[in-house]
Amino acid sequence: MTLLKNKLKITHFALLMSTLNFLLFHYPFYHFVFDNLDGKTLHGIILTVSLIILMLLANAFVFYLFLFVLRFVGKCLLALTFIINSIAVYFINTYAVIIDESMIGNVLNTQYEESSSFFSINLLLYLIFLGIIPAVFIMKTQIQFTSWKKFTITTSLSLVFILSLVFANASNWLWIDKNSKRLGGLAMPWSYSVNLSLFYIHQYQKNKKEIKLPDATIKDYRKSVVVLVIGESARSQNFSLYGYRKNTNPLLSKTANVFHFNAKSSATYTTAGVKAILDYKSTGKLYEILPNYLYRNNVEVIWRTTNWGEPPLHIRNYQNKDYLKTICKGNQCKNDEILLTGLKEQILSSAKNKILIVLHTSTSHGPSYSKKYPASFETFKPVCKSVELGKCSQAALINAYDNTIVYTDYILSQIIADLKELKEYQSTMIFVSDHGESLGEKNLYMHGLPLKMAPKEQYEIPFIVWVSDHSKQLKANKELSQYHVFHSVLNFLNIESPIYDEKMNIFK
Repeated sequence: MTLLKNKLKITHFALLMSTLNFLLFHYPFYHFVFDNLDGKTLHGIILTVSLIILMLLANAFVFYLFLFVLRFVGKCLLALTFIINSIAVYFINTYAVIIDESMIGNVLNTQYEESSSFFSINLLLYLIFLGIIPAVFIMKTQIQFTSWKKFTITTSLSLVFILSLVFANASNWLWIDKNSKRLGGLAMPWSYSVNLSLFYIHQYQKNKKEIKLPDATIKDYRKSVVVLVIGESARSQNFSLYGYRKNTNPLLSKTANVFHFNAKSSATYTTAGVKAILDYKSTGKLYEILPNYLYRNNVEVIWRTTNWGEPPLHIRNYQNKDYLKTICKGNQCKNDEILLTGLKEQILSSAKNKILIVLHTSTSHGPSYSKKYPASFETFKPVCKSVELGKCSQAALINAYDNTIVYTDYILSQIIADLKELKEYQSTMIFVSDHGESLGEKNLYMHGLPLKMAPKEQYEIPFIVWVSDHSKQLKANKELSQYHVFHSVLNFLNIESPIYDEKMNIFK
């Protein structure tokens, strides 16, 4: 209370806030440091102590700078920093996430329906005790500001000391560089502030005008339809088609002309994974994606989604969940079955001979796995019903996840059943997941780790194909990537293009 009544010197206040920020939000950071350094050696001790001093001084320097230059606005920003830190460290502690640029993209692309599923009492406690209470203290504390001359001297000396400490640890730069992704993703508030800036810089670069691909030519008039199902967070190791001990594919395993292939995703988060499925190759540039390209070249394209995170679409038939609810009746409208509403009829009503339908599902997205399927599909019990996945037993968590795979199996079998009835069409269904999912292995949950450090659970994905009778046959494909989709669709629809790559086509 005395602190609130008396004015605190700006230097003391900045140091106090930096210390509080260090104590409240950097346990995951130093837990990683201690796990990856030998703390008993002189080298390990020096680096650890240096990182602690550097963290305290760097944050104090920035807080001091903002408070002096921005005054009241600086206090507001500092208060907001503690609130955001509290939420960020909750997700780090609960789901073992790394707040890197890709995770910032996930956060910004998350809609209310998904974000609300993460709400828990623990999140509220983190927010109140680590965020709101310190924020109130910050706003109520009176600060004694200094002169510009003293400000210049203080900032100059601080900067010199920080740079000296950095260069004194030149021998440790290699270790820091090697672990920079994880260290940067756990340092508060640098993790989200720096990566937010990087995200918008890269988004600006990506959102430049889409680069058109060379024109394509439809080579025949035979009626052909491709249903591309983009799975969400489906990992191949939980599909019985891939040898999983539990029967999660009771229908597909009995369906003729179903083939499965080993595949790896190009990323561990939705936006990049979906883009890779729709791109003709990995370029890092904004080339025309598959739906836009085919639509421009006179193919009927229909996009249906209960998800989000797709690249910009330039097609006429974009149907999201809200639209589908207006034409759907019954219990099936609550889950991803809604994507199948009137699908066969829409194919038959098309005036074009070549059709691409993309169904972007959300079936296996956590943390609320148990809410992603109807009650009748709760095949494996008991199931985890908490959004704080670490509180569930791994068996219950995997049961809930496995039930989403059983439901996926049903949806895919229903699509196949519909396509079988279209006798005059040559048809195929291709199911590819955007990325995999961690379910407590190595104490990791969900997805989003940088690909270089992600476990196989987050990038080994199912690639399942069904073809109609008297249709195309498949090559003996060993391992596929998401980039195989673009060229395989062109081949199946018999579309000739200068950018077509036969090596990336799965069909004979």
